Amino acid sequence: MRVALFITCVNDTLFPGTGKAVVSLLRRLGCDVDFPAAQTCCGQMHVNTGYREEGVRLARHFTEVFAGYDAVVAPSGSCAAMVREQYPKLAKPGSRGAVAIAEVVPKVYELSEFLLDVLKVDDVGAYFPHRVTYHPTCHSLRGLHLGDRPTRLLRNVRGLELVPLPGAEECCGFGGTFAVKNPAVSAAMGADKTRNILDTGAEVICAADNSCLMHIGGTLSRQKTGVRTMHLAEILASTEEAQ
Repeated sequence: MRVALFITCVNDTLFPGTGKAVVSLLRRLGCDVDFPAAQTCCGQMHVNTGYREEGVRLARHFTEVFAGYDAVVAPSGSCAAMVREQYPKLAKPGSRGAVAIAEVVPKVYELSEFLLDVLKVDDVGAYFPHRVTYHPTCHSLRGLHLGDRPTRLLRNVRGLELVPLPGAEECCGFGGTFAVKNPAVSAAMGADKTRNILDTGAEVICAADNSCLMHIGGTLSRQKTGVRTMHLAEILASTEEAQ
């Protein structure tokens, strides 16, 4: 398959290792992975704060950049949900933009969706000998409805002990611009999530969105807990040779 990596802004700017992990993992599974250098922001922040025209422009650019690929894979439930849920609402029905969106959007997948639903793989040959708990981020849980896809993949990682997270479906408090507009509430929600993570005794907290992990990780770090944050892709790309 000819697959394009949609890296997303947060990963490109702050967590490039996640993008590298996705490429390493998909190539290991036999995919031909491209990185279209012209890609930009999906427009989620713009649309969420009322800048609809900017969102339309970015959606148009996205469809131009990613046209022609068999699949577009994003290591982000948040940005994949933006493309899948919001893009069809941005274009005028029957317009060229609507046609382009209808062609590209169905090929956009969050990583765990692509692995399980397209490649039909639930054991990617990973090895990660650590105690891990998983946080289902809001967009991946409620927008994409990933369900147990990420945890199915984690359960098949050799050496990994997956422990349930109390209050797993509760928001961590990041919520994109929510954390900026409501910092006190965001911090309180983050503290609740951190307390639940510590109760598991996990060494690593895993999620499908680095934006949420950044928020959670900040709280964990300030409390000097020693618990690491890791994106799902990084765990799945890990092998015994790399340990």
